[in-house]
Amino acid sequence: MSGAALGFEIVVVFFLALFLLHRYGDFRKQQRMVLLGTLLAWYLCFLIVFILPLDVSTTIYKQCKIDHDLAPALTVSPFTSNQTTGNASVTPTKSVSKPCHKPWSYIPDGIMPVFWRVVYWTSQCLTWLLLPFMQSYARSGGFSITGKIKTALIENAIYYGTYLLIFGSLLIYVAIHPEWHLSWYELQTIGITAANTWGLFLLVLLLGYGLVEIPRSYWNASRRGHLLIKTYFKAAKLMTEKADAEENLEDVMEEVRKVSESIKYNHPLRKYIDTILRKCPLGYQEKMGRNMDDYEDFDDKKNNYPSEKSLVKLHKQVIYAVQRHNRTRVQWQILLQQAIHLEDIAKNETSSTRQFVHSFPSSEPPSWFSRYLYTPSVEWYWECLLKQCFYRLLSVLLSLFSVAVVWSECTFFSTQPVLSLFAVFIQLAERDYNYLYIEMACFVTIFFLCTCVYSTVFRIRVFNYYYFASHHQTDAYSLQFSGMLFCRLTPPLCLNFLGLIHMDSALLNSHQQKEQTAYTSIMGSMRVLSFIANGFYIYYPMLIVILCIATYFSLGTRCLNLLGFQQFMGDSEMTSDLIDEGKELIRREKRKRQRIEDGENRRREWKERYGNPREDYLAKNRNAHAEMKGTSYSDNVNPSTNRQAKYSRSQAEKDCIELLQDAEPLDFNADALSDDPLGADSCTHAGGRYLSMSSSRSRIFDDV
Repeated sequence: MSGAALGFEIVVVFFLALFLLHRYGDFRKQQRMVLLGTLLAWYLCFLIVFILPLDVSTTIYKQCKIDHDLAPALTVSPFTSNQTTGNASVTPTKSVSKPCHKPWSYIPDGIMPVFWRVVYWTSQCLTWLLLPFMQSYARSGGFSITGKIKTALIENAIYYGTYLLIFGSLLIYVAIHPEWHLSWYELQTIGITAANTWGLFLLVLLLGYGLVEIPRSYWNASRRGHLLIKTYFKAAKLMTEKADAEENLEDVMEEVRKVSESIKYNHPLRKYIDTILRKCPLGYQEKMGRNMDDYEDFDDKKNNYPSEKSLVKLHKQVIYAVQRHNRTRVQWQILLQQAIHLEDIAKNETSSTRQFVHSFPSSEPPSWFSRYLYTPSVEWYWECLLKQCFYRLLSVLLSLFSVAVVWSECTFFSTQPVLSLFAVFIQLAERDYNYLYIEMACFVTIFFLCTCVYSTVFRIRVFNYYYFASHHQTDAYSLQFSGMLFCRLTPPLCLNFLGLIHMDSALLNSHQQKEQTAYTSIMGSMRVLSFIANGFYIYYPMLIVILCIATYFSLGTRCLNLLGFQQFMGDSEMTSDLIDEGKELIRREKRKRQRIEDGENRRREWKERYGNPREDYLAKNRNAHAEMKGTSYSDNVNPSTNRQAKYSRSQAEKDCIELLQDAEPLDFNADALSDDPLGADSCTHAGGRYLSMSSSRSRIFDDV
């Protein structure tokens, strides 16, 4: 079992990282290098979190063996005489009460140091070198690999130059001081300390927000009225963003159309235009293809053709506009579904039948889980009764855990007495050598810390440059930026966790000789920079108390609201207006869905009642055509009969015409407008809306 636990966790962590990447990324459309870099960064960070409890249990076992080896030398006699005073005094002797049992997840010597060294330095190379370069490469609008690499190098020249300048200045400073003899190991430790200091600075900010916001989010989720009102608020904001994205896409597509019309088929830059057109939505591609005249030579007219640099910029704008438009469209559908579901819950709470009824049942056939386990009755009890209690209980437990983390962050430097709650729990289990309890306690603690930090990373939004969206709507830049943050935050997070459980002797400056974990040995001794090891690492985490208080009173939200960024504030007039607007938007979308569903139901009922007249009509035509082939002279035998058959209609056809004449009334509200930007040029009708079938007289011979 020594290597089975390590191998099992390596495989499980890989599939966990792959699942998260599939949820936020798009395997079909995004570049393979982007997905591979992000997957590797997430995988290494999750691996550190899952493997560290095994390192802790193995270290405790090694410490137990050392204590057993030193036990015979320490237990010389139960009493020692005091020669100076002549009085006999009792000296406590160290004895080991229980033998050391090897943990079930014991990892042999020599494996963990190599493992941590490979994982740590690979993650650092990713976060400081490769991922910034790949970010610029993926965001570049170049048409070739060489062009994208050139653009990425230019954008990262300042980024890499700053690090080289700092490192070169450090080397020069060390070289001109002969009393300083820093070895390669000490230089490596200084570099690790600098990276961990930067990560710890950001870690405390994110952790202070997550410790308060995660329990509060579950508590607010149990308040259905509050959650529904907040959903209305999000709907109003998202609709504004969606309209802005559609307008931006139309502007970019208009610019693409002008460039496409000016650069013809035999122009040297036409291949770049074709590349840009392939990134456009299909509707715009068809529209631009119809207006393209392939027989016009580009030399016939002296036009001002765009340069390759401007086409690169246009290509970048097209990629950004299309991705933003798709993201807002998908997010609107998801948010609309959430709002309808919350309204259904509010309606079903007063149901006497205790059967959950959906306003818009799914058109897909129910799965075996819905048919046998998650029945409408079970769904009613869960959504209307149990879910609210479960979320409140979970919120209370997470709040207690957050209080324990804040207390331990402020007192973990105290070794006598031990004030850190997590250190107390680990030491109690260490006395009985309960390795399973030690690993579970370590895993739960570090998993909660990582959840607070990583969930904050997912919630951060820096305008439209960094934005995480589920359902495969996160762009390449945001995916790689998250990988960079994970690789920079995870090492200081693990060191902070080891300090909370008193397993980092170098950080605690403890006089007791304790066996260090393999992870701490890779980090090196922080005493090379004493002002960081004895000052910043110990006292800076106390700032988390101030951050938690600021988050509890929503000071950041209030500041953003004052700066003009619309935030959900219960006592704000702007918030009330947006809630009313969102409620009207949801009501409008529900009416649109209801009309579509009613039309589908009428068509289904008519089909079940009268069949499909079009198929019958085609079948009759085929039969008549076959009969005409067999008897070509039948048309001259009885022309009156043919004329009568031509103008006669069957009863099914008459019913079809009568149904089509039962048209729905026109809806002149704003919801009658199509979300498709091409809807203005389309000549089809949808959802009861009839558009003009007449085109302009000036373009009547365009297809000739």
